[in-house]
Order: sequence, then C-alpha cells, then structure tokens
Amino acid sequence: MTAAHAAIAEDLRRRIVGGELAVGAALPSEATLCRTWGTSRGPVRQALAALRAEGLIGGGQGRPPVVRARAAAQPLETFLSFSRWAEAAGLRPGQRTLEVARRAVRGEAADALGLDAGVPVVEVLRLRLLDGVPAMLERATFVEPVGRLLFDADPDAGSIYAYLTERGVDLSRGRHTIDAVAAEPGDADLLGVAPGAPLLRERRLAGPADAAPVEYSDDRYRPDLVTFTIENSQSPAPGLARTPAGPFPSPAPLLSPSATAAKG
Repeated sequence: MTAAHAAIAEDLRRRIVGGELAVGAALPSEATLCRTWGTSRGPVRQALAALRAEGLIGGGQGRPPVVRARAAAQPLETFLSFSRWAEAAGLRPGQRTLEVARRAVRGEAADALGLDAGVPVVEVLRLRLLDGVPAMLERATFVEPVGRLLFDADPDAGSIYAYLTERGVDLSRGRHTIDAVAAEPGDADLLGVAPGAPLLRERRLAGPADAAPVEYSDDRYRPDLVTFTIENSQSPAPGLARTPAGPFPSPAPLLSPSATAAKG
C-alpha cells in the first residue's frame, strides 16, 4: 500500500473505530474522497479494499460502502505487541498502569511457566487504550529475572515488549489461546462494560524460540473494539508441509492445545 492508500485507509479506520462513522452509516463517495485527498480513484479504491478485507466496511459492485463493524481486527503476526498493532492500524495506543508488583507465583501462571508455587515473579496489570478508549485489560506475569527490569521502566511510556527487547530479552515466540469469558465486576468497571458482558480472552506464553517462556499473560478485550483474524495460505512449492509448532522446552504443559496459534 502506497502512502496515499495508507493515509486514506488510516483516516477512515480512525473515524470508524472512534464512532464518528457509525455502524450502518455510508462512507463518503469515491468522488468525495478523491476531492478530499486530491488523488485519483485508484488509491481510494485500494484504501476501501483494505477496509473491506479487515471487515470494517461492506458494499461494493455498484453499492455504496457502509460501515459493518467498529472492531479493529488484530492479525496474529502482530499479536505480541498491542502498541505496534494499534499504530499499524492507524490507532493511538495508550495504557494506564494499575500495578507492577513482585510476589509469589500462583495458579495458572505457575503451571504455564513451569515454576514451583511460591517462586517470585513480577506481575503487571495495565488497562490498554485505543484512541483513549479502554479496550483491553492486560495481566502479565514475568519470570523474576525479566520482570525486575520493569522496575526501572515507565510502563505508561509505551510498549513493555519494546523496552524489554531493547535490553536483550528474547520475546520472538508466542503461543496463544483465545476464548470468551464473562466480565467480572472489577474488570467490567475498568473496561466500561456491564458485569457479565462477554469479553475475548487471549492467554499467551512468550519467550525465546529455543528456551522456556518468560511471560504468561491473560488479556481480556472488549469484542466491540477488537477482533482477531487468522489468514491462511497454501503454497505449491514442493517440500513445504504443515507441522506442529512444538512446545516450549518447559516442564509444565502449555495452554490447552485447542484453539492455539504460535508465532515463530
């Protein structure tokens, strides 16, 4: 996508996700967009095609494009960084850190990371924002040698992953499990939804490709603002085959094998 295509798509995406263009509303005509942006129909049509591919708009083939959804789709290839994905989608990422604490590991985090109960870890609780609107509640548990780096960071300044990567932490691989849960009262209050409202939950293990994971995260998204996409392709090239991603070399079992996706 050229700069013109990207700029048009980014502006329309921002207006849709922000609610300026409501679900069911018609988009400006191609002629109007051409005049607004001082460009030909080619860039406009490619920008609209990109929004159709994301599921944000419908129409076409002689019908005016209309808004179909406000939720911004998050592809799996940018799953490890909320900030990087939001910026690529033309949205302004933000966060409000509620807690960074060193405490004894417990429950599902201990099992996922392969740690004995009581081993110290660093837990982070952040409310993630899209254009200032609460979109996701992030609960991350880091093994202590990695997590202690965050005590010298400002978690509200940007991406924790970028900060850790700059300090030599390998977060090149992730495994994700996606399901739906009901919003607990505290989570509902932070996210601005009713208690019991459905949330998309993504549980993630992240770390080096060839070593044990260093982070377990339980992230809960508002499904009216964020969806997930998986794009598959087949290659006719010989010698390529679908193979299991394989587990992290950890003594503890990874998350449920159902509905998981791995990034190499």
